[in-house]
Amino acid sequence: MNDQSQKTPERIWSHDGTKSITVEEFDKLFDDGSDEIEDFLDRSKGKLVPPAFRRVNVDFPPPMVRALDAVASARGIPRQALIKMWLADKLDEHARRAPRDAAE
Repeated sequence: MNDQSQKTPERIWSHDGTKSITVEEFDKLFDDGSDEIEDFLDRSKGKLVPPAFRRVNVDFPPPMVRALDAVASARGIPRQALIKMWLADKLDEHARRAPRDAAE
């Protein structure tokens, strides 16, 4: 009988083979930002995967472009970086607010 509820949880072993944790425990260490996770990572086998980008075009009125340029210049960053930063902040704010809005 193949009952999933009785399946033994998959375990991850440390590099030295002295410790093991479940996948769920590994996920929790990762989510918590714990340094203990280092015992279970082999950085020599890791690859840096560059983020995928998708180009979009947005038209702004000239006064808005001038205002963006002024703020970007004052911060010493390119206009595109400022726009990405502000959009990321707004999306984070929206994500934090969305569950609360859905409950109302």
